[in-house]
Amino acid sequence: MAAVFDRRAIPQAAQESRWALPDGHLIRRIAFPSARGKPPRGSLLFMPGRGDFYEKYLESLAYWAGEGWHVSAADWRGQGASGRMTPDPMVGDIADFSIWIADLAALWRDFVANTPPPHVLVGHSMGGHLVLRAVAERAVTPAALVLSAPMLGFVSPIPQTVQHLFARLMCRIGNPARMAWPVSEKPGSPLDKRATLLTHDPDRYADEGWWRAARPELEIGPASWRWVERAAASVERLRAPGVLEAVTTPVLLLAAQHDALVAWPAIERAAARLPRAELVAWGGEARHEVLREVDGVRDAAMAAIDSFLDRMAVQPA
Repeated sequence: MAAVFDRRAIPQAAQESRWALPDGHLIRRIAFPSARGKPPRGSLLFMPGRGDFYEKYLESLAYWAGEGWHVSAADWRGQGASGRMTPDPMVGDIADFSIWIADLAALWRDFVANTPPPHVLVGHSMGGHLVLRAVAERAVTPAALVLSAPMLGFVSPIPQTVQHLFARLMCRIGNPARMAWPVSEKPGSPLDKRATLLTHDPDRYADEGWWRAARPELEIGPASWRWVERAAASVERLRAPGVLEAVTTPVLLLAAQHDALVAWPAIERAAARLPRAELVAWGGEARHEVLREVDGVRDAAMAAIDSFLDRMAVQPA
């Protein structure tokens, strides 16, 4: 019987570090060497979602390392333990998503230079949006791309056609760096309902709170109105005709059809537009954090990723 993974401890083999971006801003990274006794499979870089930190995904990172991948992950500039962009540490903010694209490009160059091929990129939610945009803009060139619940549209009472306009208005009538909503992950959702947005697994959900208590620097709250406006603009950028159609990288999309945070129809449309896309979807048995779901859903997601990478992430000739 396989040993139970301790999701509330950094594995001994993992190395945490700080790394300077080209402008000197320090971001936090973690690296897992591939498992001993297995032939090297390649290298995998994981990028988390909005408000996330890599501790939430230790279980998945360690699994991929056990499968022979050299695994790395990082906290985006301005969240996790990679600093903040406003005086209020609880606000998730960014001046423009292009900053994160440039950060990822720099991180990717360093990752590729220091790890064995083939190199693959995995992103969750906002991270999924950003890694797809980086590939579309040729800022990074992975052998394969995996997107978990990518943020390609929003679940909102505001119609898609006016979401960006509304966010621009909210930035103009007040401080753009102010919180766009008071609590939780979604406007209008109370904090005590947050778990119902993310996962059916109460233990995996509780891991996040444990890490926030153990490492208070990870604590962060809602996004700013500037983040909302820039996110809407970035989503529109990917929706532009011809953008996704020009992506030749193999892409696996994992999605929950009843996701209450990111829009399932937008993910489905993106999969149809991407020339080399595969889409795996769940019904009501899955919520937003597919990689942190109950074992049945999570195991199926990890198996789908394994199968996809075995077929698409091949060693260069």
